[in-house]
Amino acid sequence: MLSARESWRMFEIMAEFVAATERLSPIHPAVTIFGSARVTSGDPYYHLTETIAHKLSNAGFSVISGGGPGIMEAANKGAYYGKSPSVGLNIQLPHEQHSNAYQDISQTFRHFFARKVMFVKFASAYIILPGGFGTMDELMEVLTLVQTGKIRRIPVILVHEPFWRGLLDWIKTSLVGEGMIAPEDVDLIQIIDDPDQIVEAIFRHYEACCFMPTPRDREILLSL
Repeated sequence: MLSARESWRMFEIMAEFVAATERLSPIHPAVTIFGSARVTSGDPYYHLTETIAHKLSNAGFSVISGGGPGIMEAANKGAYYGKSPSVGLNIQLPHEQHSNAYQDISQTFRHFFARKVMFVKFASAYIILPGGFGTMDELMEVLTLVQTGKIRRIPVILVHEPFWRGLLDWIKTSLVGEGMIAPEDVDLIQIIDDPDQIVEAIFRHYEACCFMPTPRDREILLSL
């Protein structure tokens, strides 16, 4: 009985990938924004995220978040009142996660790994605001994928330098210092606090290429 259930679960996972891919295919170019679910609407991080998302939306980027509360809500809200779609990739959890009301496109996942693929697959840039374990997981995931060539290089931007300073110092002193990563891997990360400069940095990155993935990029993404 257990093996039969596991076999059927594979079909559920396949269906989740197919449904999400079909639903999200029209949203290019898009920027994925991560951050804490525990931030309230009165928090400065919330207002900063909302401003960034609104500017990105007005600049022509769909904005993707985890679809929940906190910084995810702020990202969706800023985009919702902008010119481009607000996208929420929701996850079923026993606590803490509930869908926010600011989503033009909403897709719900049962499996974290399927959701994580969609965050990366459709993103032209990653913006990471302060958060907890989930935010750290998404940050390290995208850095690993870029470092190993499993996805094309995209801007990975950390927002609010005082929050990230300790992590960046540790990366430079411990990871680089002990040879765990190459010195140039640090350059995969940018720290930008000003919303206008964030938008400019993304456009600057793509001045020499297209926002849309090339045929080679699409082929690479098939191996995610």
